[in-house]
Amino acid sequence: MNYSRFLTQLSQNRQPSVIREMTNLLTQASPDLVFMAGGLPNAKLFPFQAASITLKDGHALTIHPKLMTDCLQYGPTPGYPPLVKQLKSLTERLHSPPCWADSDLIVTAGSQDGLCKALEMMVSPGDYVVTQEPCYTGTLSILNPYKPKYVPVAGDQEGMIPEALKTALSQWEAGKVREAEEDVPKVLYVNPNACNPSGVSLPEARRREIYKIASDYNLIILEDDPYYFVQFGDMKDFPPSFLSMDVDGRVLRFDSFSKVLSSGLRVGYVTGPKALVQRIVLHAQVSILHAPAMSQVLISELLELWGEEGFFKHTKAVQDFYFQQRNAMVAAAEKHLSDLCEWAVPTGGMFLWLKVPKVLDTLDMIMKRALAKNVIVVPGNAFMCDNAKPCQYMRAAFSLVTPEKMDKGLENLAELIREEIAQQESISSS
Repeated sequence: MNYSRFLTQLSQNRQPSVIREMTNLLTQASPDLVFMAGGLPNAKLFPFQAASITLKDGHALTIHPKLMTDCLQYGPTPGYPPLVKQLKSLTERLHSPPCWADSDLIVTAGSQDGLCKALEMMVSPGDYVVTQEPCYTGTLSILNPYKPKYVPVAGDQEGMIPEALKTALSQWEAGKVREAEEDVPKVLYVNPNACNPSGVSLPEARRREIYKIASDYNLIILEDDPYYFVQFGDMKDFPPSFLSMDVDGRVLRFDSFSKVLSSGLRVGYVTGPKALVQRIVLHAQVSILHAPAMSQVLISELLELWGEEGFFKHTKAVQDFYFQQRNAMVAAAEKHLSDLCEWAVPTGGMFLWLKVPKVLDTLDMIMKRALAKNVIVVPGNAFMCDNAKPCQYMRAAFSLVTPEKMDKGLENLAELIREEIAQQESISSS
């Protein structure tokens, strides 16, 4: 593929940082190299010597002095080399990308850091952006300052509807936007598994249809998948990723450890065509330099201790926990909200997406009156491309609250909704 049309002028203007490129050379250096290029501080002056991290299973990760230097010193922008190697192995095992030989990977400061850099790389002010709706509010927050022309695509209980995507793109002629540079969409954003906020996942058939449409209209698919390991069910039955079906080199995939290891470690990674990943690397060279080294070393050592099978065992335990939380949330919703709200049972993740058909807009109800009822959820307009329009939806998270608190919270929410409906009826009848 020719990626030039996908790159903004700002991204095309980026040049490699000479110092960063020379620091990267240290990973290939012989012990006899006399390195006098980079301004690396002398590690002998760092006050931290060693550490031992105790895991919940009783094992310990020992950070010996040499490893501690790796934790504290500047590192290569693409990532801590042992971790990069482990992530490439994991990606190849889980997704078997068809264009793997022409792909690359960069470790980022959380997957949202990679997503933010990718959007900056491809979206200029006023550009068209194709996205599922509802859409993760963090993505909209990245995009909104660009004042894009959103092309929202409706979904249902199985995620983005391919026919709706075709309809949304019908103002352009398929096959004739391949070399166009302006005033046509370039990117399609999709959160395919346990979508935030709806909790639904795209089945394989829909993914293949969506990929085909993206190919017809020459779109780059931004596959934002932080909930991959929080899908409910056997991993062998997970639907294939867009990366796994990418024969064109048009998928940038964003993965995260936040939901399964730690959100505070701030480690994610981006995988996709070398030409695009390299542009993200150039941005990272002049922004964060590299993802947190301590976090990268800790995760690498953990993966070394556990192996891939041990990591999968851990993710299964995480999945089982959220599955039980999901069941408790749905049970509480059925008990308190069945006559007030509509929802699809989440196939993964941490959220229940509720529609309140008898309430015209949930915003004021939640922001102005929910606190008095001792319950807080997120109003649905936060996940809409046009957040000024009335929205009948809201998002309730079941990740932290106990089943007992879920029950009480949704009981309070039901009371709030009934009062809101009564107030609306009173206003309309007066």
